[in-house]
Amino acid sequence: MAQPASRQATYADLEAVPEHLVAEIIDGVLETHPRPRPRHGAAANALATELTGPFQRGRGGPGGWLFIPEPELHLGGQIVVPDIGGWRRERLTIEPETAFIEVAPDWVCEILSPSTARLDRGAKRRIYAEAGISHLWLLDPVAGELEAFELRDRRWVLLGTIQRGDTVSTAPFEAASFALDDLFPFDKPSSSEA
Repeated sequence: MAQPASRQATYADLEAVPEHLVAEIIDGVLETHPRPRPRHGAAANALATELTGPFQRGRGGPGGWLFIPEPELHLGGQIVVPDIGGWRRERLTIEPETAFIEVAPDWVCEILSPSTARLDRGAKRRIYAEAGISHLWLLDPVAGELEAFELRDRRWVLLGTIQRGDTVSTAPFEAASFALDDLFPFDKPSSSEA
């Protein structure tokens, strides 16, 4: 006996989700998860702060980027919300008039958490490759680890894994480095910082 066709989620389904949840439509399925925990949000904020000065404002770096936290991206039929999206200014020259953005970013970062890691490492990573996003960072604030990927021939290539105590200096932001540990404000400072 044939299985009945499942109904594809619509934008109306997404809009009906309570505001305390993040909602995405991935492969026609409405996916929801809770807003980030403080460790997750603090890591995202710290990373955006590290990148904004040199890469958005040009202070100590080349400038030329625009960063948006939790942008709603419409990438073909997929609706995803990365933790941070980054566009080269020449690719996103005017502010969209909608609450969502249809221009694929040049870089995205996902902050891994138990409720999102499956999608971030799986379907969303595939969607970002299909959209031609050239760089993806996966930041795990619990493990204290950052994985940096570059899209080559429509496949993700791991550029490096940066761990606690290391300096982040990787594409596309190698022009200005920072300490990975600075992204984890809830961790105790090392004895050299005290």
